[in-house]
Amino acid sequence: MIAQWPCPGPHGQADEYALSIDQNRSRRLLIVPALFDEANRMRRMLADAMRLLDAAGIDSFLPDLPGCNESTQDFTAQSLHGWRQAMAHAAHHFRATDVLAVRGGALIFPTMLPGWVLEPTKGASILRQLVRARTIAAREAGRHEDSAMLMEQGRSQGLELAGWRFGASLIAGLENAVAQIEGQRIISQGEMGGGGLWLRAEPAAAPEQSAALARLIVADIAP
Repeated sequence: MIAQWPCPGPHGQADEYALSIDQNRSRRLLIVPALFDEANRMRRMLADAMRLLDAAGIDSFLPDLPGCNESTQDFTAQSLHGWRQAMAHAAHHFRATDVLAVRGGALIFPTMLPGWVLEPTKGASILRQLVRARTIAAREAGRHEDSAMLMEQGRSQGLELAGWRFGASLIAGLENAVAQIEGQRIISQGEMGGGGLWLRAEPAAAPEQSAALARLIVADIAP
């Protein structure tokens, strides 16, 4: 089901949405999604894992990041700091006992919660891939764009990447961001089996990976 939660933003509080399976049980998992297009490619897998966790007696919550999906907030005004605050508020609102951070979600998850980090990545790596995709698209259109010049523009004015209008604050935050993992267990793609879904061209279901992820979480939670 879809739930709403109150979320702070650069222009005041707004209601955001979350995919929610809530039976008011004792174990409550906040899932911090991957960033940008990776979130779209991995959402189906995570939703299917949530259903399996539900069958194992675990509530779970997959919130939208402010400015993304159905959010009414302005994406250009977002920052990593703002997203960290938002995820901390989501954890409080949903009374999360554990957290699963996925890929770039490891840059913004509430580190005070125990849990798991699935294939964490650095902000610079995310940014580099987005800039590279833009320069390739420009080349195919007969234009030359220099990645260093694009980054300079991004730091001062913001930049459009993969259809997202990044503000300068988000560019600057990503450029130096690394995951702060404080006791959470890192899950590698090898434990999930198959290839990384974030590398696919289109979103797709991956029932084997959903089942593997749910099993890992349940096994770690079980006494």
